[in-house]
Parts: sequence; C-alpha cells; structure tokens
Amino acid sequence: MPDPIKLAPCGDQMIAYHEAGSGPALVLAHGLGLDQSLWDALLPLLPQGLRIIRFDLRGHGASATPQPPYGMGALVRDAESLLDHLKVRDCVFLGTGLGGMVAQGLAVKRLDQIRALILTNTASKIGTKETWARQMETLQAGANPLDPKTHFTAGFRNSPAFAAWQARQIAPRLEGVLGCAAAISGTDFYTPTASLRLPSLVIASTQDAITPADMVRDLADLIPGAEFAIIRKSGHLPMLEQPRTFAAILSDFLHNIGHI
Repeated sequence: MPDPIKLAPCGDQMIAYHEAGSGPALVLAHGLGLDQSLWDALLPLLPQGLRIIRFDLRGHGASATPQPPYGMGALVRDAESLLDHLKVRDCVFLGTGLGGMVAQGLAVKRLDQIRALILTNTASKIGTKETWARQMETLQAGANPLDPKTHFTAGFRNSPAFAAWQARQIAPRLEGVLGCAAAISGTDFYTPTASLRLPSLVIASTQDAITPADMVRDLADLIPGAEFAIIRKSGHLPMLEQPRTFAAILSDFLHNIGHI
C-alpha cells in the first residue's frame, strides 16, 4: 500500500504531500498542471536510503486552491513552510518546470533547507508576460494545459506507458493552473539564481518544446560549477519518457555529492 497523502499547514493554505523512507531528504516538486504522481515511475528506480518527500503545488493535486492569481513568492513560501513543518534541513531539492523555479527561489531564500539543487526542464525565466497572457486566455477558453503534442515526443504518445499515465491523470483545476501561470509570468530569477553557490545538476531534453535544451543550458551556465546533462529522445517530462536514464543521472549526482 502506498503511503497516504498528508496535509501540512502552509500559512492559511494546506499543502498535500507524501513522505517515504528515512535518511537524507530528497524533495520533489512537479510542474504546471501536474501533481506529485508525476514521480511514480521514477520512485522505484531511486537509490535506497533516502527520505523522499513529494508534494502538490498550491492549486494542484490535493493541495488547497486559493483564488488566483498567485505570486512566485507564495509558491516558495509554501515549500519553505512544508520543509519547516517536516523539520527538513540540507535536502536535495529536485524541481521540474514550475517546480524548478520554486526550487531556485527557495535556494536563494533558505540555504539551510537546501544543500543541492536538481533543476530539470526549467529556466530562470520562462516566457514573457505577453506570452503568458495569451496562454491564460487559451486556458480559459478550454485549452488543455498538458497538451500531449507540446509535452511529449510522438514516440511516447504512441506508447503503452503514455496511455497508462494518461489514464491515471486527474484533470488539472483551471483556477490553480491560472494562478501558477501568473506566478511564472511575473518571475525572472536570472540575478538571484546567478548568486547561488551550491552543488547543482541541470537536466535538459533534446525534444523539449517548452523549455528547449539551449534555454536550460543557459540556466546551468548561471550557477558556477553546475553540472549539465541532456536526455535524448525525450520531451518536456523525461522522468516519464526516460525514467531509467533520468534515475541514473540523478543517482550519480547524489552519489557524487555524498548525499547517499
């Protein structure tokens, strides 16, 4: 039986999370329109001896959905409050897409909580206020925030793994997606992220249409000493399309920094 979802008070909101295992903490933050089930295929492939914490961003999964719009500072405070609630210090924080932006903001604010970052398929700035305004209009008109054509390669879309993943998905809540989209639209972490000095791994995918590999490489270049890895034959969510490759890269990094 999987561990049940728990709720943690984060300000006046409740944030849903799973926690499993003991040892050094690895925290997982999903992207826009997703939830903590994003990591299901990855979990069995991770090394033993980790305390794995995954959570739903506000407006997603089983977490509360306050009235949009949201600021990135609110999303960072949610993660900060969750880790304080769980008494987490010196974790490795892995964030993808929006979760990767939250990771950057939290690392700048609370280095006592984070000893290393893993940033995948994300950037210090994603899009512009104008592009996000247009995107939010299409979402309000009924567009799918998880459009398979933009998130996945054609090969994966035609695979049994994609069909199985799609069957498990709960439809994203429009208010939550719009709230978090507003947070992304107003965020530029270029200067704060360039100030970071901690072990970092940045992962890109060759066929990512949302955060192209060159954009993700620019993020790696911002952080002195950051490692950069690229996963081939994958779109925006390599932990779904190439979980074994993703897990191997992640595990090597954790070993190299002495986290396991």
